[in-house]
Amino acid sequence: MLSFQVWIPRTRSGSCQVRPRPRGRQWSRCAECVPLRLPYCRAAEREDPGTEETMKKDVRILLVGEPRVGKTSLIMSLVSEEFPEEVPARAEEITIPGDVTPERVPTHIVDYSEAEQTDEQLYNEISRANVICIVYAVNNKNSIDKVTHHWIPLINERTDKDNRVPVILVGNKSDLLDYSSMDTVLPIMNQYSEIETCVECSAKNLKNISELFYYAQKAVLHPTGPLYCPEEKELKPSCIRALTRIFKISDLDNDGTLNDGELNFFQRTCFHIPLAPQALEDVKNVVRKNVHDGVFNNGLTLKGFLFLHTLFIQRGRHETTWTVLRRFGYDDDLELTPEYLFPQLKVPVDCTTELNHHAYLFLQSIFDKHDQDRDCALSPEELKDLFKVFPYMPWGPDVNNTVCTNDKGCITYQGFLSQWTLTTYLDVQRCLEYLGYLGYSILTEQESQATAITVTRDKKIDLHKRQTQRSVFRCNVIGSKGCGKSGILQAHLGRNMMKQKTIRPEHKSYYAMNTVYVYGQEKYLLLHHLTECEGLSPADTVCDVACLVYDITDPKSFEYCARIFKQHFMDSRTPCLIVAAKSDLPEVKQESSISPADFCKKHKMPPPQAFTCNTADSPSRDIFIKMTTMSMYPHARLRCLCTCNRCTFCLCQNLLHSDLVQAVKNKLFTAVVNRLRVWLDVLGESLIADADSSLGHQVHPVSHMEYSIFMDTSADPALDPARHMSQAELKGSTFWLRASFGATVFAVLGFAMYRALLKQR
Repeated sequence: MLSFQVWIPRTRSGSCQVRPRPRGRQWSRCAECVPLRLPYCRAAEREDPGTEETMKKDVRILLVGEPRVGKTSLIMSLVSEEFPEEVPARAEEITIPGDVTPERVPTHIVDYSEAEQTDEQLYNEISRANVICIVYAVNNKNSIDKVTHHWIPLINERTDKDNRVPVILVGNKSDLLDYSSMDTVLPIMNQYSEIETCVECSAKNLKNISELFYYAQKAVLHPTGPLYCPEEKELKPSCIRALTRIFKISDLDNDGTLNDGELNFFQRTCFHIPLAPQALEDVKNVVRKNVHDGVFNNGLTLKGFLFLHTLFIQRGRHETTWTVLRRFGYDDDLELTPEYLFPQLKVPVDCTTELNHHAYLFLQSIFDKHDQDRDCALSPEELKDLFKVFPYMPWGPDVNNTVCTNDKGCITYQGFLSQWTLTTYLDVQRCLEYLGYLGYSILTEQESQATAITVTRDKKIDLHKRQTQRSVFRCNVIGSKGCGKSGILQAHLGRNMMKQKTIRPEHKSYYAMNTVYVYGQEKYLLLHHLTECEGLSPADTVCDVACLVYDITDPKSFEYCARIFKQHFMDSRTPCLIVAAKSDLPEVKQESSISPADFCKKHKMPPPQAFTCNTADSPSRDIFIKMTTMSMYPHARLRCLCTCNRCTFCLCQNLLHSDLVQAVKNKLFTAVVNRLRVWLDVLGESLIADADSSLGHQVHPVSHMEYSIFMDTSADPALDPARHMSQAELKGSTFWLRASFGATVFAVLGFAMYRALLKQR
């Protein structure tokens, strides 16, 4: 195999010996052999590095034909750039590196020799080829007849009917004739749709040698088969679907037309150069002359957009359409590539995925684009219009019971963002796919939709540092059957009992996502309804907080919660909250060894939270704020008496019971105990000294005055320095104890005043 450096130039327009097939019309000798030269399509000749990955990895060109028509001479002339004096029977396989070809794709050129190869070897090469060049001699009528009588039937017999290999007709030895032989091969090209191009060339004069192999490469990289049906003279349905999606993505204001700004954005996205105002008018004038409603309000309609691409293909400029399709993620079968839909994204264990700020801005623009009536909600018709760029409807009727809707049942703006947040958290690959359908990487000019995802850090690090940067928290709702779990999920969406009764059973959702404000910060709380079972799987215990629900009217309901807690959560670091559901009904005594309140007190949990969704207005959101707060601060023991976790009293209680204050209190207590121990040691030494003094008085009696003087002098620092030092240290410890206590009281009062002022604002 040979490898060499050679440059294959672009087609030189104006050379009538090179004929690309004008799709949908019969061949004739006319000036229309030159492809359409519009400003819109000129940029297609420029290299697009963004489409290289979607192209074929290499191109394999096979040259076949009758003996002595010049197949080997063409290859040797391309290699040496001069006509060879001695031509071998067959040339070795040639490899052209991708960095020297216009399309940046490696190209392999394979020669065939009837004298050196068997039929089986020929059949094998035909099956491996991406494009086949049938070479004939322009001065040999028999070689021309063999094109239709032998070579084309043989190629069609050895290839799939639905996936024909493109064919290039090559008329060699044009230097031996003073006229063109194109009229002879025109009927052949009109008869066989698989023939892409006919090229007249001369290996001796090096005429059109580069063009021959360029058109062969182009027939593979920019095939017309998936785009256009020559019999019907129109675009194929799969091509229309792809171009319609591209049009809707490019229609930024969703008015059904591409204005000048949108056309320029489309041009820069696909071809990296803008269009001048006059060039835009030229494009629209071409559409106006050929399509009645191709231009509306000075904007290009979908019909006009499809006409332009049809015209490009008919004039042999199908590389323009392929450049557009590959920029929007399509492969040769007009399917979105896996690399486009599922870009690489690594999510370590114990990490979660969330949408970042840029993703929310993009989704906001998508929502505004399709909210035509400006009611801050998407009706079923508007939602259907939004998902027209999808190959299927991604959201079912259960979505309306998963996120917030308005009174008409339309998904609100907050509900729209919540559903996307839910999808990102539960199935990030599906979210990447959805963003790909919407054209996120194209409209935001990002490398891929993976840039819209934030991967949070390991939860163990959050627990160690006692702070988190996450904005989405998961709560698993656990309880016996009929205890009110579904009611809690729907109450999270602001729906009372009356609204919940209108939900159809087949539209029931086991998830509920909504925003919760904790200390002024907006967080997402995801509730997951777990069905009753004897035990939970390891996946069911993975959450930020567990909500254990029992029915106060069912005496056996709490026993299930207690058993689940002891089995799965008692020794874990997951905070738990017990909810007493249906609190509007009379409470019965639970058939448990311990009452719910005592159970919570024993396991250092917040007291049971009374809850009911049987209210006139929206149910209370206190327990949802409590759940989110416990998720954000799982290390803190929040024991609010009123359980609202918002008032000043509750905040002060939480602060006093926080780990920080408890640690300071323990350190102060240790310091005081140590000082008291020193003081007791000093006091014990003093008592021993007094006892010795009394014994000495019995042997040597002294007067009462002398004893008094002795006792007074014992208090002198010079006479008893150790005792004086201990008393000084004790006084210092007392001072710092009072100072620490005063600072703590001052901090609590200051924080309470700050919260009060903030609440008034």
